[in-house]
Amino acid sequence: MSIFGKIKNAIFGGEAKAAEPAAAPTPEAAPAARAAITEVDVTARLDNIPGSDKLNWRTSIVDLMKLVQIDASYENRKALAQELGNASYSGSAEDNIALHKRVMSEIAANGGIVPAELKD
Repeated sequence: MSIFGKIKNAIFGGEAKAAEPAAAPTPEAAPAARAAITEVDVTARLDNIPGSDKLNWRTSIVDLMKLVQIDASYENRKALAQELGNASYSGSAEDNIALHKRVMSEIAANGGIVPAELKD
């Protein structure tokens, strides 16, 4: 699983289960389209994780990753940045700030309610 996928699952509460294959429905009995993940208040979820009060997860990608129990090593942050389209991640403070904002924006794009100041 991707590093972003692990972060997303930690915030949303686990992997979304794939729909089980079923017999082809008849047109009059077609099931409704599968609903997207219900929106999640990201700050409330993260604030309720034990230890969140000791970490600066709102601005630090390292602290965010630590909070959701993902190794925050340079290698993992670089892999995360590459997953999200930044092939030139160097690990600088500016890169880490940009990576945190990108992660929060992606969480919002996937159904998370994220305050504007945390997104890019």
